[in-house]
Amino acid sequence: MDTLPGKTVERLSQYRRRLLNLLDDNVEYIFSHELAEIIQISAVQVRRDLMLLGFSSVHRKGYPVEMLIEVIGQRLDDEKEQNVAIIGMGNLGTALASYLNGIRPKLKIVALFDIDKKKEGMEIVGVKCYPFSELGKVIKSKRVSIGVITVPQTSAKKVAAQLVKNGIKGILNFTHIPLNVPSNVSLEEYDMITSLEKVAYFVKESQEK
Repeated sequence: MDTLPGKTVERLSQYRRRLLNLLDDNVEYIFSHELAEIIQISAVQVRRDLMLLGFSSVHRKGYPVEMLIEVIGQRLDDEKEQNVAIIGMGNLGTALASYLNGIRPKLKIVALFDIDKKKEGMEIVGVKCYPFSELGKVIKSKRVSIGVITVPQTSAKKVAAQLVKNGIKGILNFTHIPLNVPSNVSLEEYDMITSLEKVAYFVKESQEK
């Protein structure tokens, strides 16, 4: 089975989140144009993405919501749990630990790290915080494959290097410092400053018209 393009994976993740909300509202079926309107993309794009999952035909009532959620999960999720560690337990790291833990059954936050000795041993939603000096040992013992970086920008490159050195295969970078990692490590960089400035720009444009 071919690897999906990154943008397709992003859209499938968005579809699943919206479909889960619809399922909670007891919606059983949805047409491609309805899902497209929710995501704000074209119905053609939705149908193309779903065809990659094997949904080449549709029930006369639309796509069955529960089945579509299941099929998206089969393609996106690992059969086994993937363990995640968050490095940097400031305000952002703490908030992410609380929000992300348990949000997907196949993604599990198993370790937190910080250099502040006062945070050593603390727990957030049942997840223990370890000293950064124990990074390699804990990654190995807890079989962590994904690292989330929420440290100050001056430490981002050092932390990324240590994660790669200790076998991490995926990094989510919440600092605005671009990282360079080997090609066999999946890197996703979320620049909140750029995102905020983008929103602010379009607000400014709308106010000027």
